[in-house]
Amino acid sequence: MSQPPGRRSGDSERLSSFGYEQVLERRTGRFASFAVAFAFVSIATGIFTTYGAVLNSSGPIGIWTWPIAVVGQLAVAVVLGLLASRIPVTGYAYQWMSRLANPVLGWIMGWVSFMFLAVVVVAVDYTVASTVLPALLSYEATASISWAITAAIILGQGLLVGGSTRWAERVNNAAVSAELVGMVLLTVLLLVVAAVRGRMDAGNLFDRGAIPAEGFWSFGDLTSAGPWMLGFLLGAFTIVGFESAANLAEETNDPERVVPRAMCLAVLASGVLGFLFIVAVTLAAGDPVELAASGTPIADVIRDTLGSAVSTLLLLMVVLAIFACGLVIMMTGVRLIWAMSRDERFPGWQQWNQISPRWHTPAKATVLYVVLAQAILAIFSGSEDVLFTLFGAATLLPAIIYAATVTLYLLKRRQLPANGKFDVGRWEAPVLVVAVVWLVFELALFRDASFRDAWRYVLVMVAIGAVYLVALLVRRGRGALTMPDMQSIDAELDHEGGLA
Repeated sequence: MSQPPGRRSGDSERLSSFGYEQVLERRTGRFASFAVAFAFVSIATGIFTTYGAVLNSSGPIGIWTWPIAVVGQLAVAVVLGLLASRIPVTGYAYQWMSRLANPVLGWIMGWVSFMFLAVVVVAVDYTVASTVLPALLSYEATASISWAITAAIILGQGLLVGGSTRWAERVNNAAVSAELVGMVLLTVLLLVVAAVRGRMDAGNLFDRGAIPAEGFWSFGDLTSAGPWMLGFLLGAFTIVGFESAANLAEETNDPERVVPRAMCLAVLASGVLGFLFIVAVTLAAGDPVELAASGTPIADVIRDTLGSAVSTLLLLMVVLAIFACGLVIMMTGVRLIWAMSRDERFPGWQQWNQISPRWHTPAKATVLYVVLAQAILAIFSGSEDVLFTLFGAATLLPAIIYAATVTLYLLKRRQLPANGKFDVGRWEAPVLVVAVVWLVFELALFRDASFRDAWRYVLVMVAIGAVYLVALLVRRGRGALTMPDMQSIDAELDHEGGLA
């Protein structure tokens, strides 16, 4: 929905208080902002990809970890929304940490966020080539075929993101609308048809499948998490990326109000709809032990319950949802590169801080992102466990980002001025408690030895970033990481203190 010129000029004036001119087109409305957050979460993508892993690690009863994960991530979304409302600038966590902590920590947060966004688009798009399309078109997914298809998908997304933000949002809006309607219809059809055909088994909801009872509920040891604990990865992988709406703040109308609500609504809608769907699938799953052996358990349940035609429609919807998810991830990653380059902080920033006069997008930053994604794809494509390694890193990194951001808010929350557009009042303390407890628990899951390769990716990328950071500081001094000449948040806080 378009906003009147007065609103747009007011948003631009607010942006100028942070030292930046309005150079991106400010067109994103309430639904588009919600669609960005919802598409990144993409319950169709997450559930289709990880449901089988939960059956093998925790059994069907593992789905009950989902509501807990949703509550935890919703609390995190509220905290991030409180920051997004006060610092509505492209670069999200990078900007928040730079302004509220210090520029060095801000750069580190920006680099970690970049690491996440670089790997997660490959992880998501690789799912189409290695799992969904083979099931849809009935062919064997060899490593070379999966590589070629994933590379083509990444290139297509890059052309759309670099060519037109308006058309990228239109494609995403349509995909999100289709996913919402499709997930609701599939859930209802599964419940009704399974009940009518006598295929509904309530016992599946509390079945451990082939997982032994001994030690099932344990927390595990220093290098492994218990079977029940691993079930939380279903929600931990799926309910992430909602903060992507904050990275389009400079393109959103009334971002202080729209962005935080879009983030929270995306988590809530994804959580409720996703849980109803996995409950319906589990009720109609038949033999969970046999289903766990399938590479596409969701599609199998849909086909056996609703027929091959509906199963084909499900797979088509998943392809669309995954493409939209990757599209939004790329939009978010490109804007982070552009935001850090605008502050002269990203390697090669002289090229990546430009906005194309023809397409009004960070086109050069898009080219860089596509090339980096293709390089990551090439590096990981030779591994037999490529998908798990990518998903492991794509689950670990946001947990680190969220933990650092929530800690930042804990330290600075009493100093932040209220803006009246997104406040939670007396609920702030309980929300913070839930967010902290959840993130500590989530990070503890990644001690499991199965995430060894994911940790290696993180350490290698951190090392690369550290080398560049040291070189930057040696060459240009600490002043290289100062924020642009602006009315900083510190000045704003001092002003608020003076008025008190």
